[in-house]
Amino acid sequence: MNYQGIRGGFSQLLSHWERRSAENADLIASELYIHRPDEIKLKALAELYQLPAQEIAGHLLHNALEALEAEMPYVPGSNVIRVEDGDEIYEDIGPLPKYLEIQKQLRKQADK
Repeated sequence: MNYQGIRGGFSQLLSHWERRSAENADLIASELYIHRPDEIKLKALAELYQLPAQEIAGHLLHNALEALEAEMPYVPGSNVIRVEDGDEIYEDIGPLPKYLEIQKQLRKQADK
């Protein structure tokens, strides 16, 4: 093995650690109740990827929540909030604005 190969190997390892560190920077411990078949799936993923099952669960939950938020329906209200390209854009009276407001309040409480 030559010196260049070792250095490249460490460079890749350091890059991997940096990516993983950034991905996990805001992970916190949390107790969740899950179905037994899902626990088995998590353990299988953990073994397959040699990562802690809790870390995999956290990433899966994060991605699931982002997908759920993207699918929350837009429900147009009666108030026009702006005009874009000549089209009136109505306030959203669906669940997303309420959900985002609750998140904002919870963040304020967590920051205290």
